[in-house]
Amino acid sequence: MSAPASAADVRWMGLALAEARKAWDAGEVPVGAVVVKDGEVVATGYNQPIGRHDPTAHAEIMALRAAAEKLGNYRLPGCELYVTLEPCAMCSGAMMHARLARVVYAAGDPKTGVCGSVLDLFALEQLNHHTAVVGGVLADDAGAMLKAFFAERRAARRAPPDAAG
Repeated sequence: MSAPASAADVRWMGLALAEARKAWDAGEVPVGAVVVKDGEVVATGYNQPIGRHDPTAHAEIMALRAAAEKLGNYRLPGCELYVTLEPCAMCSGAMMHARLARVVYAAGDPKTGVCGSVLDLFALEQLNHHTAVVGGVLADDAGAMLKAFFAERRAARRAPPDAAG
């Protein structure tokens, strides 16, 4: 982590949490992302791999694609990405290729997170682009949403079939 969170970080992460709720409502793991440049939202995204039948349709990728399209460039210098869950290797690689200035995430991911949980791709000096990373912004809110989602899924699997169905 390179810099502390600001009031703006909290604001943008709140929008990312709203995107995560869209994923939940669609039956997807609730992860949301927002791309910001110069204090303005450029694009948003939420997890959609199940609905799109696309293993790359993570929230971060959806937001990066929309931002690149809107800005007319696959490089996104000066942009910041806010995401509710620590990015995986695929998403982090895309962020580096996009040349993001900064990545801010909420909850850590001890299974696939590569901003320090499993490994830290952003800290590798051999890579030619270095993105600043801040973690833990609204982590409790994001973590609670993820826990509630998975608890709901487990309860639904344990529930007896509907007798009327």
